[in-house]
Amino acid sequence: MTTGGRMTIEAVGTLEAELRRQSAVEALEILDTAPEDRFDRITRMAQQLFGVPMVSITLLDDDRQWRKSHLGLTREAPREASFCDLTVRTDAPVIIDDTTADERFRDNPFVAGDPHLRFYAGEPIHAPGGEAVGTLCVVDTEPRTLTGGEQRLLRDLADWVQAELDRDEELDRTAVVQRALLPRRKPTARGYDVAAACEPGERIAGDFYDWYDTDGGFTVTVGDVVGTGSPIAIIAASVRAALRSATAFADLEPAVAEASRMIEEELDRLAAYTSVFHARVDRDGVVRFVDAGHGLAFVVRGTGDIERLETSTLPLGIAGERPEHSVSLGAGEALLVISDAVFDALGGEAGLGVLQSRVRGSATSAGAVSRIVGAARDEHGAAPVGDALAILVRRD
Repeated sequence: MTTGGRMTIEAVGTLEAELRRQSAVEALEILDTAPEDRFDRITRMAQQLFGVPMVSITLLDDDRQWRKSHLGLTREAPREASFCDLTVRTDAPVIIDDTTADERFRDNPFVAGDPHLRFYAGEPIHAPGGEAVGTLCVVDTEPRTLTGGEQRLLRDLADWVQAELDRDEELDRTAVVQRALLPRRKPTARGYDVAAACEPGERIAGDFYDWYDTDGGFTVTVGDVVGTGSPIAIIAASVRAALRSATAFADLEPAVAEASRMIEEELDRLAAYTSVFHARVDRDGVVRFVDAGHGLAFVVRGTGDIERLETSTLPLGIAGERPEHSVSLGAGEALLVISDAVFDALGGEAGLGVLQSRVRGSATSAGAVSRIVGAARDEHGAAPVGDALAILVRRD
């Protein structure tokens, strides 16, 4: 094959690799996001350990270097002929003791001109698929040499950055699975309009809801797992499965007790707890329920009054009785269950009027829950801290 042919093949291979790299960095969904302390902590530590004026966690985006965390440098800079571009392209550590003695960089504008960079050490950072997408680098205006121990230390810090990116990917995958577990089909019982709205405060929601047909009506569940990260998704899925399983062959009170027993060890191991509102809605409007520490279920009456339902105050995983209660819904009346984030954002008890007006002022349950979650968000100018959830069962 001709030399020209080899060059063409190499150029195509380089282009394909760059397209994969760009796709991978975009898939991280981290470009142009706000600073985060988990990354800033790493750059601060690197600056202290290496005694350098400049440190950066850099991602390459098309023709620019964008810095997720940086000290002594600007937020972004051109990518062309940069130190970090070389580190990513070679996918290997790049250490330049004295840039003025390196023919690749002695004429670089950041070497020949301000800020007169003299030392660079960078470690590549990879996307979950293995593509080199950025670097952790330390930079100085004086020449210097890294010892073998310092080189290993820089690699360890880069691995720390890598672990944070991998954790993001894990949370994204968990969030996809968690959303897939939400109920898709509404209960088929005639005479009811049922809807829910849920906006996670983080990618992984601690709050969850479920509904499904049962003999004579349907079952509604709202739960709140207190904790963070992937474990709360595991617990939420376990609680959902345990309640579905137990409800199939037991009344409400023993079903909740059995579900609590089934996940008690898991909750204890993860130092978490779960509150639950679990109810059966009959066709005649009777709602039988067990409130295991949730305490945020209400009935909006046809008169306009809003009543808070009784709670046993014992979350799952804690030994104790959780008695069954009941309430009846008349025509046009509704059962409303919300998360604590919505309750707090609306001002606690002072916000009950907002809940009542949103329910009575909406023609559909879907419109009501959307307006309730929206009102909670508007109180802060953004999504409320925590998971914003509302579920409404209205009797036609």
